[in-house]
Amino acid sequence: MNRFDTVQQELRAQPKKWLITGCAGFIGSNLLETLLKLDQSVVGLDSFATGHQCNLDEVREIVGAERWSRFNFIEGDIRDVAACRAAVAGVDYVLHQAALGSVPRSVKDPLTTNDVNISGFLNMLDAARNANVSSFVYAASSSTYGDHPGLPKFEDRIGNPLSPYAVTKYVNELYASVFARCYGFKAIGLRYFNVFGKRQDPHGAYAAVIPKWIAAMLANEDVMINGDGDTSRDFCFVENAVQANLLAATTAEENKDEVYNVAVGDMTTLNELLGHLQSVLASHGVVYDKAAVYRAFREGDVRHSQADIGKVSQRLGYAPTHPIRSGIETAMPWYLSNRLN
Repeated sequence: MNRFDTVQQELRAQPKKWLITGCAGFIGSNLLETLLKLDQSVVGLDSFATGHQCNLDEVREIVGAERWSRFNFIEGDIRDVAACRAAVAGVDYVLHQAALGSVPRSVKDPLTTNDVNISGFLNMLDAARNANVSSFVYAASSSTYGDHPGLPKFEDRIGNPLSPYAVTKYVNELYASVFARCYGFKAIGLRYFNVFGKRQDPHGAYAAVIPKWIAAMLANEDVMINGDGDTSRDFCFVENAVQANLLAATTAEENKDEVYNVAVGDMTTLNELLGHLQSVLASHGVVYDKAAVYRAFREGDVRHSQADIGKVSQRLGYAPTHPIRSGIETAMPWYLSNRLN
């Protein structure tokens, strides 16, 4: 039995009370679904700035009425101190996912990104400290590595940030570290690498590449690639990210006040990604044979990204279950049934 199996078994035996900020979003709703299936009590905080009621509705349908009754939703903004304090009351574990998570959006509107991702983060961190929660896990970002050329990416080697978004996520890590030194309140940051999966929004100017491309392919529209297609990413299926959150929340005290990469330790180019999507769609009877349309590189993007997952594996017991192809195959029925429209 691996550590994640053990954690799930222990949570079923002794349920806890959790807070998920951004619970109506992509990763947040997947965390909510998993925790309710484990018979946990969950408080959710979301302003619907980027989250959607339909995500909550889908989770409710999946888990059933009895488990859904263990969920208490608060509509509120992390920029509102009172909402943060209300949300953490009586909570054991905090999973802080709420943020504005787009590099291009941050370049276009750095003030709002700063307000949500830094001021909002500080509100939640301080509220959790004052509530004496047992654990605070927050969504960090691989964008923190910036222009550091080394591959794979190790947690202790970062470069200069390339976007306002990257600045905000690095500041989160700095605040978490300062709170550990000043108050003894230890938080854990999870540096996500290109997480994808069901309930990821394909719409809007800042949609993530996988759902956006699948939506285009299902509509037989052009797939747009920024750059030459050799840009690579370490794509991480959402079930891997959910595992990392639960492992981090329940880890021993000596593993806190740390940041950990959350990925699979692989590199996939955008051209290879397109091939995977075409192949998996074809296995479902959907043929897409249009050539990709290449355009300029996107401002603020890094060229290559790959995680070293040795630290998170050794210290938290993280063992990703889905490499990119497996993740796409697992998620594709959801994409097809929802048609991403």
